Order: sequence, then C-alpha cells, then structure tokens
Amino acid sequence: MNISAVLLAGGESRRMGRDKASVLFRGKPLWQIQLDLLRKLDPSEVLVSARTDPDWRPADVQFVSDDPPSRGPLSGLAASIAKLRTTHLLALAIDMPFMNENFLRSSCDDMEPGCGVVPMIDNCAQPLAAIYPREADIDFRDAIAGTDFSLQPLVRSLVESGKLRALAVTEHEKNLFLNVNQLSDLAAL
Repeated sequence: MNISAVLLAGGESRRMGRDKASVLFRGKPLWQIQLDLLRKLDPSEVLVSARTDPDWRPADVQFVSDDPPSRGPLSGLAASIAKLRTTHLLALAIDMPFMNENFLRSSCDDMEPGCGVVPMIDNCAQPLAAIYPREADIDFRDAIAGTDFSLQPLVRSLVESGKLRALAVTEHEKNLFLNVNQLSDLAAL
C-alpha cells in the first residue's frame, strides 16, 4: 500500500483572528511544523487543502481547492480523496502541533487494503488526524451532497461499513490532539 498525505488548512480562523497557518508555535509557523511532520512519513505525495492556494505552500506540495461552498473539513477531505492517486489518504489538521511521528506511523501500520484508521477519544472520532482509504470517496461525495456536514456521522458510517477501523487513543496520547483555535490557546500551551 502507498499513502498520500494532506494538510487541512481550509478553515476561516475566525476565533484566531488571523490565518492559523502562519501563527508561530515554538518559533515556527504551524504550516511548517505540520508539513515537516507529514514529510517524515515519506508519503507518495503531499497535498494542502484550503479555500485558496496559500502563499506559504512549498512548490513540491500540491494544492487541492476546497470546492465552494465550503463545508468545513468535509470539503477538504472530499476534494483530497477525489484526487487521490494512492490507496490511502493521511489527513492532518494544521492546528494540531502536538501530533507526532510515532503516533502517525503506528496508525499507518494499522491500515489495511480498503480500510483506514480513525483515532477515538472517549467515543468521539478524531477525523482530522486519520487515514482514509480510497474506497471512502463515494461516502465523502454523498456527505457533501447531503445536508449534514459534520464528520462524526460520516466517520461512524465508515466504521460500520468496514472502511475505517476505530483506534482507541490512550490517556497519554490524548494531548497529541490538542488544537490551537485562539491566541489564548498558544499561551496556555
């Protein structure tokens, strides 16, 4: 199996008050932290999904446009899976700076042909740090065409159909999923 990776950077950053991607965390912009992490996994291709092509996007990273009107992360995932040239898509949100290589590698080890992996914290899916199989494309297209744009029901459906396997996140790993939504979050972290 081969894998593609997408950095999800299509949010409006309303709570942040400015583009999250360029916010510095420990001296580096969030986009650079996350792309560096994805590159460590040596994916076949690296994509960035956003509403518009970001000026920070490196030349070796393919831009995937969130088709308007935006349906939040669902739009980015649907657009990325539709362009997938590999068997699986590893998705990572731009605002999870604590995610690490070990967790993502372990998730990659758990994927199977036609089946991805979604981390679960207390029965709540973490779809923005998950691996989706190419076979989920139809499910994403159906969700975009529907009226409920939340990822939780879609992920539950993918787990029930066997296209995703739920992966329990340990107490120690929960901090990997902390995200940065406001400038005050940076101060707290």
